[in-house]
Amino acid sequence: MTSTETTPGAAAGGMADRSRRLQALLEILAARGGRLSVAEGAAALQVSEATVRRDFTALAEQQLVTRTHGGIVASSVAYDLPVRYRHRGDRSTKERIAATAAGLVEPGSVVGLNGGTTTSATARHLAARPELAQATNRPALTVVTNALNIATEMVLRPSVRTVILGGVALPQSYELTGPLTSMVMRSLWLDVLFLGVDGFSADGTSCHDESEAGIDALMVSRARQVVVVAGSEKLGRHSFAKICDASAVHTLVTDDAADERIVADLRTAGVTVLLA
Repeated sequence: MTSTETTPGAAAGGMADRSRRLQALLEILAARGGRLSVAEGAAALQVSEATVRRDFTALAEQQLVTRTHGGIVASSVAYDLPVRYRHRGDRSTKERIAATAAGLVEPGSVVGLNGGTTTSATARHLAARPELAQATNRPALTVVTNALNIATEMVLRPSVRTVILGGVALPQSYELTGPLTSMVMRSLWLDVLFLGVDGFSADGTSCHDESEAGIDALMVSRARQVVVVAGSEKLGRHSFAKICDASAVHTLVTDDAADERIVADLRTAGVTVLLA
């Protein structure tokens, strides 16, 4: 037995050792590009492979990693996103919005997501829902996206079928746009679309890029339910390119700092507003 493993009688010390091992494994996982094998983990920590397997299981149960044959992969792929996609504001606010939105989806649904930090967070919360991971009917969820970072992360989830729209990748957003993207999207139907926007008012939704707006508008037209996920700072604003009218949006999930007058205007326009 190595110095980092404990005997059954050392309960308190064992818990502390395990906590340190789990943290160390997450750090090693990040340093190795989001993938780690049992053998690599055991060698790095100088413990048995059986111990690492149990630790991997513990991390997976906490939704921190996804188990693979012989190892783990990071549940949230870390990207150095372009400036406009780096996190702004209170992370807990974004996570509350994402968690509330993810709870709206029924198992077996076809879910569309465009690019953005809030839609990316929503995708992660969707994939982390225990009933989806444990579902016997596969796929438990079908994700359709034009965002490369979302697709790369979702494809690692065994319970999720990932459909990525073809097209030309925009370096500023990791989104695919163009005729190929439109051609594929026109052949699909979505049960629900989670739409990230740069502005949302009673006049409609909008974003900074006209090519993104065109694909987003097409996704809206192919969705039975459209759910905008946006922080309160984006409400009442107009950006460069219009995506759709407010009447095309069924639900807005935002935070509880939203301006009451803007919320009232959106509700008058027929939008259900959920405050996370």
